[in-house]
Amino acid sequence: MRVVYSLAIFLYGLAIRLTAIFNHKAELWVKGRQGIFIRLKTVLKNIDRNSTPVIWFHASSLGEFEQGRPVLEAFRENYPKYKILLTFFSPSGFEIRKTYPKADFIFYLPLDTPFNASRWVELVQPRMVIFIKYDFWYNFLRKLHQNKIPVYFISSVFRPGQHYFQWYGHWFRHQLDTVTWFFVQNNDSANLLRSIGKNNVSVAGDTRFDRVFSIALQRQPFPLVEKFCAEKKIFIGGSTWKEDEEIILPFILNPPPNMKFILAPHDTSRERIESLTNRLKRPYLLYSEMNEQSLAGQDVLIVDSIGILSRLYQYATVSFIGGGFGAGIHNIQEPVTFGVPVFFGPRYHKFKEASELVRLGGAFSVQTSQDLEKKVLEILSDPDKHKRISEICRHYVEENRGATPLIMDFIKTLPV
Repeated sequence: MRVVYSLAIFLYGLAIRLTAIFNHKAELWVKGRQGIFIRLKTVLKNIDRNSTPVIWFHASSLGEFEQGRPVLEAFRENYPKYKILLTFFSPSGFEIRKTYPKADFIFYLPLDTPFNASRWVELVQPRMVIFIKYDFWYNFLRKLHQNKIPVYFISSVFRPGQHYFQWYGHWFRHQLDTVTWFFVQNNDSANLLRSIGKNNVSVAGDTRFDRVFSIALQRQPFPLVEKFCAEKKIFIGGSTWKEDEEIILPFILNPPPNMKFILAPHDTSRERIESLTNRLKRPYLLYSEMNEQSLAGQDVLIVDSIGILSRLYQYATVSFIGGGFGAGIHNIQEPVTFGVPVFFGPRYHKFKEASELVRLGGAFSVQTSQDLEKKVLEILSDPDKHKRISEICRHYVEENRGATPLIMDFIKTLPV
């Protein structure tokens, strides 16, 4: 099985290289890994691992990084002598956070081949490794385990349908043997791990709640966006896909009085933005082109930049989170922490926070544009109802934050 896995990884890398010829994101993926071991060796060559240990944090993409960021920053504060190496698998994380000041070194993660894993671990010599949520790269985990380097997974979620828990999952379960400790989000995940004999697990919660709570506390103003909003009611569609926009666009074309719209598609490529604006059939403004003059008379703002959406929710009156007509909804904690009522499509049930907020009355699932319009107008026409929903959302974040100190309390017991 190991040979099959490594062959699959090789073929994946080959496919990415071919795709890079015509796909910009794939091109970034490939170019970012060129000469990676030479660059890594250069930045690490003068570091004495005894006096200056290295801790390695890994995030698959931007979302996982933001999720694990509170732990990284807490580690930086508590262990200033450490050098922090941060890696990403996807350009969506690396390209946005490659200048992140709290990490000493930021790299793409090389492809998970036996050679790359051996060379990487040999050069980095990390004192410990923290993977955020889940990125179970077999060869890296195996090499870390062989070198007796502790590996911790934080904010992980496990579900019964995953291959670890199937009759054919022996090889995949063996991957989990290389992990020192799992900090999972909920009891269901902990019980699943224990059901296959993995007792090295604690229920810590989701560190993303700590992250979004800090964003709400440290509000970053966007002066031009504030002028665009102009004290109007603001509908924000965040991380949307085409299927979500088919629900939102009719509402934009027939808006309630005194409302403006901000749309932030999940994919901000030029082709994707053009597809959205061609279907909009209404004057709009691109975030990248905003200036004092361009704001006049505009009611629709298209966010064609990555990394700012989480802070834009501070201006929202109501929000719609994308993904609910596809594989599943995106992060809803970001608007919720600002007390913003949240709407999404029907595929949300495997997401704990979405299901709980629907039950509590802070979030709403819709299937049609008519559903969305009816529910939004119902909330906006009753200020007291809007206030109650906002309080439900804020309270939910308050109740669920605190994973970071639990994880750090555990780390402080280790010989670091």
